[in-house]
Amino acid sequence: MLHTPGRSVTASPWPEIAAQLVETADPVFVAERITPIGGGCINQTFCLEGNGQRFFIKLNDACCLSMFVSESMALDEILRSATLRVPQPLCQGVTQDFAWFALEFIPLQNHGNQTALGTALASMHRHTAERFGWKHDNTIGTTLQENTPSSDWIAFWREHRLSFQLRLARKNGHTGRLQQLGERLMQDLADFFDDVPIASLLHGDLWSGNYAFDNDGQPVVFDPAVYYGDRETDLAMTELFGGFSADFYAAYQSAWPLDSGYRVRKQLYNLYHILNHLNLFGGHYLHRAEATIEGLLAEIH
Repeated sequence: MLHTPGRSVTASPWPEIAAQLVETADPVFVAERITPIGGGCINQTFCLEGNGQRFFIKLNDACCLSMFVSESMALDEILRSATLRVPQPLCQGVTQDFAWFALEFIPLQNHGNQTALGTALASMHRHTAERFGWKHDNTIGTTLQENTPSSDWIAFWREHRLSFQLRLARKNGHTGRLQQLGERLMQDLADFFDDVPIASLLHGDLWSGNYAFDNDGQPVVFDPAVYYGDRETDLAMTELFGGFSADFYAAYQSAWPLDSGYRVRKQLYNLYHILNHLNLFGGHYLHRAEATIEGLLAEIH
């Protein structure tokens, strides 16, 4: 029987998850205990261990299986780039009322080689595709992220990022000035671009809560919202909430310098995440979204 502190989990998904890992793991896995892990705001997370092996397990409602499937595909996409380390996805499924996802367990720490993180991110961005978007829709937080492939970056960003979030905001009751400003910005979007960016492999949700370091101090990223797009979008998000060092930015710039237009475009790219936070959490993000759009419009008028 598997135990978690304070409760029995015999009437739970754990026996079937353990049975699936028996088929997946090498050497054969013998489940002994399950320990809750803090830190997740979308999924419940656990360490499942036995006979010297450990696995990282995510649990959510059964309807969330597609989210785990797309996350597994995203991790595989980054793995194939052989740049940044990510936890290897192992298997996922639905058991009783739970969707679950099993991954490699990597012991993590908060401090490590920020220079290596910046250099490896630049290397990952050099993996490119012919079109923007991706083969699969996924999620940004819990919001659908449309990745319909397109050969036009500006049209992709307008339709599948900003307009999508503005339509969702309208459904959530955020009408009036936000929508008026948003319509003006959509009309002028091309004015922010001198050149067409290449379609780089992106993490897609690169904030400080989605990276850490292994026991050797080397960077590990996780919880991606992968697609192919302008590499500046990843860099912009690192600045949105902070948590990345000067060494990180210096290493990235040394590996692949950004041009001067990034100063303004990073606001355009972070507007997507600000609007998503508005749709998820409401509150002061409405004022921040409106102020960001006003600032962007002031740059071109």
